[in-house]
This record gives sequence, C-alpha cells and structure tokens, in this order.
Amino acid sequence: MSKQEPEIGEENKQCGIQVIARAAAIMRTLGEHPHGLSLAAIAQAVDLPRSTVQRIVGALEAEYLVEAICRSGGFRLGPALGRLIHRTQTDIITVVRPYLEQLANQLQESVSLSKQAGKNIYVIDRIVAERELRVVFPIGIHVPLHSTASGKVLLSRLNDEQVRDLLPDPLPPMTCNTHDLPTLLNELATIRKTGVAIEQEENTEGMSSVAVLLDTYLGPFTIAVVVPSPRAARRIDLFKKALLECKQEIERMIGGNACKP
Repeated sequence: MSKQEPEIGEENKQCGIQVIARAAAIMRTLGEHPHGLSLAAIAQAVDLPRSTVQRIVGALEAEYLVEAICRSGGFRLGPALGRLIHRTQTDIITVVRPYLEQLANQLQESVSLSKQAGKNIYVIDRIVAERELRVVFPIGIHVPLHSTASGKVLLSRLNDEQVRDLLPDPLPPMTCNTHDLPTLLNELATIRKTGVAIEQEENTEGMSSVAVLLDTYLGPFTIAVVVPSPRAARRIDLFKKALLECKQEIERMIGGNACKP
C-alpha cells in the first residue's frame, strides 16, 4: 500500500504562489537590467524588503537562474535561464543558427535572433563576432521594443493604434537618442515600406543595430546585426543587403507559407 502525500493547507499554497510571483518579479526586473542590479536596487524595483529579496535571490542563484557579478556585488540573470529559453525555442534555433553563423562570418559582426515578450524583445540566440571591438550580449536579455531595431521591426507589424495601446506615452528614454512616440510612429511607417529597422544608440550609448523581420510558421522573429556605433554608419547599406538576403533564405525554408499547399 503506497503512502499518501500529506495534504497541503490553503495557507501554504498561497504562500508558495506568492514566492513564485515574487521570484518572477525579480527575474523580470533583472531582465530589464542586463548589466545587473544590487540587492537594494532590486528590492526598490519590486517593492519588497531587502531581506526577502536576498532569500529569493539566494534560492534562484542556487538553481543558476540568477548569478552574482563579482566586481560590483550585484546580480543578473543566470545561465540556466538561457538554457531554458534555448530548449523552448529549439526548432527555430536549430534551423536559423547556421544562417546566423554565416551572417556573422560574412560581416564580422555580432548577430542575434530575437522574439517579442510583451513590451520587450528577448534574445533567444546570438553569435558574437570574433574581433577585438565587438558587442557582447547574453542570451535571455530583455530590451524595450521601442529602443531597438529588432523591437521596431516587430512593432511595424502593428498599426499605429495598436502601437499606442501597447506602449506607454511618453516612452521611457533609454538614452538621449531614444525616440518619442510621434517620432517612432513616423519611423514605423518607413520600416513598413523598407522592411528594415535601424537603431543608433537609442538603447545603449556606443551601440547600434539593424534588423529585419522573419515571418515563419513558428511565429515572428527578428535577426539583427549589433555593432559598435563608430562602425555602423559607414556599413549600414552592407548590413541591410546582407540581412535581407539572409531573411529571404530563411523564409524560403520556414516562411509563414512554407507549410501551406
């Protein structure tokens, strides 16, 4: 005769749900701050006591969902999250990765594969350029849609009314170059015509990006070239051409109509 599991009281269930919700809030906050935050900053962002945040972060760190940043003493999202995201997106990653590698080798720049997550994009795969001056970013990073090329090309799928419903007004300024909502809407009209989005130091100073939309039967994704700004201006046309060619090749294999008769 098998032993029965002890019943869990309603109070314990609610406590467990609360802990999960708090852990999710902490991870979302760290996702919005890829360079990391101190325990005090996390506590302020999620409106919880520092001691509570410390306990939850400690548990997340034990599972490698959060990792400590040695120099600053802060914390950021850990490698286990990237592996989980990788597994959930394994189909698209398996198909697209060879094209990303080819694109990165061709341009000698870092490239990324991203997907929308609410008002953010998150990077589900990336190839980092093998050169001295390059852009390095972790898998799993969450970045606002309105301040990135990948985000803007995803927003271009929506009409202006849908964009206004999705995004706050005013838009949070990430740098002094971040567009306001009217400027962004004008830019989206151009992106809808060209199919290419450009971002110049609108999310991070010193970094620029160019992106195109992937319309696949697995859903919409973006591929982007992410570069140090000093190199971006003189190579924009090359990036556009290479991205559009890469997009065409990928969509030929797994495009939105690929599985239709």
